[in-house]
Amino acid sequence: MMNNVFNLLKRELVGVKKKVLLKDYTTFKIGGPAEYFLIVKEKETLIKAINVAKKLHVPVFVLGGGSNLLVSDNGFRGLVIKVQFAKWFLETKHIIVSDSGVEMKDLVMFSVNTSLGGLEWAGGLPGSLGGAIRGNAGAFGGEMKDSILEVEALDHHLSLRTLSNKQCQFSYRSSIFKEKNWVILSAKIKFTKGVKKDLENTANSHIEYRKEKHPLEYPNAGSVFKNVDVKKVSPKVQKLFLDKVKKDPFPIIPSAWFIIGAGLVGKKVGHAQISEKHSNYIVNIGGATAKDVLTLISFVKKKIKKMYDVDLETEVQVIGF
Repeated sequence: MMNNVFNLLKRELVGVKKKVLLKDYTTFKIGGPAEYFLIVKEKETLIKAINVAKKLHVPVFVLGGGSNLLVSDNGFRGLVIKVQFAKWFLETKHIIVSDSGVEMKDLVMFSVNTSLGGLEWAGGLPGSLGGAIRGNAGAFGGEMKDSILEVEALDHHLSLRTLSNKQCQFSYRSSIFKEKNWVILSAKIKFTKGVKKDLENTANSHIEYRKEKHPLEYPNAGSVFKNVDVKKVSPKVQKLFLDKVKKDPFPIIPSAWFIIGAGLVGKKVGHAQISEKHSNYIVNIGGATAKDVLTLISFVKKKIKKMYDVDLETEVQVIGF
């Protein structure tokens, strides 16, 4: 059956492969094989591939930079489409139109070098533009929703849609694209006129901060847990972390402090470890499995719930289970 489906896919999609290891395409360096795998370098090819897969009743996962992702040790049963279209251009002096496959570091660098302010907060942010929009990525007081004018996407009917900022329904680390699993194709991003040197200094300071404070020396998927809304924490527990509250973008207690308070820094399951450098990171210290990571996530959640009556929410996307 698999060979029949593969032959049908091959007939329509040039370059489709079988049994490609997904750990090679994620920053966690974890994950089994994709049943079928295709790299696309044009938006039209992506749309065609999704349509072909739908007709054959083959599940699809669209993969961007792989930076906020945990893939099952068994891989993904279906077609994984790796997005590699990555063009952008200046539509006006203060608007960039960009493909979703553009890496954030490249977009930040271009905007800074063009003296455009608005994304310098994202200095050092991993992954692609599509992923950053999907999860409304944020850091250092900035969020993607602050810069997006409109987004071109495929909805669940595979209809092309252009959504305004409001229609994107951005919320804390989420959007309509994440909630409905719509595929982002491109976006218009607004900027303000800035001073190149100042923008460079801001972006570089954030890059250096990440190098110093985040465990970038190990494979990881970024922050594992969402930070916790202060309103969801009891007054008694709030008092314990009063000096840790920050506005990001509303009053929150960083999840890292709950993990530190619970004495879980350095905790290991197999070859997955809660980072000793930043406790909201789980790192792959060499040969970690998805099962190791999920067991560790479950352990942390139960411990924090028991100690603080706080329900930690995972930020990392999990597929293939």
